[in-house]
Amino acid sequence: MSVPFSGLAKGLAVTLRTMTRKTVTEQYPDVQPDLPPRTRGVIGLFEENCTVCMLCARECPDWCIYIDSHKETVPAAAPGGRERSRNVLDRFAIDFSLCMYCGICIEVCPFDALFWSPEFEYAETDIRELTHERDKLREWMWTVPAPPALDPHAEEPKEIAAARKTADKLAAAEEARAAEQAQAAEQAEQHPDQEGEQ
Repeated sequence: MSVPFSGLAKGLAVTLRTMTRKTVTEQYPDVQPDLPPRTRGVIGLFEENCTVCMLCARECPDWCIYIDSHKETVPAAAPGGRERSRNVLDRFAIDFSLCMYCGICIEVCPFDALFWSPEFEYAETDIRELTHERDKLREWMWTVPAPPALDPHAEEPKEIAAARKTADKLAAAEEARAAEQAQAAEQAEQHPDQEGEQ
């Protein structure tokens, strides 16, 4: 059999316990909060890596990324080569009043041009000013924390292993070439009369 008003008594007990505890107040903005290292604040743009492939804008479910570009002709690298054209970024803007911070744009970027920044103080009095252009996105790029260190016992990334293998092959070929040259120079010193006869 349930006791009448037992739920009310439990609720009042919780209230009384909470009332007697010391309050913990974050003294923001005087004291900045201690955020986790990979906090999703805003999106920073590393402009040099952007190739204007438009993947981020196409994959964005909110359509909050605006990109404008133009084509520029690059002269041939070698004589007889053909000219190439490349995209040049004119505008890269993100409307943070629409953004839902899903991170899809960062995930799909094939050239690592977009990163999460822990910055969160970007409120505006007018909603139209929440569209931030590439200059502001670039400023936020410099607040992006370094990625966490790899596990020391982890397997080496394939890209680094392939690069190291190629570098080792080139170094071995260079050593072999230097050894051949040294051997040829040594033989030339031992038999100078043969060179004179030739």
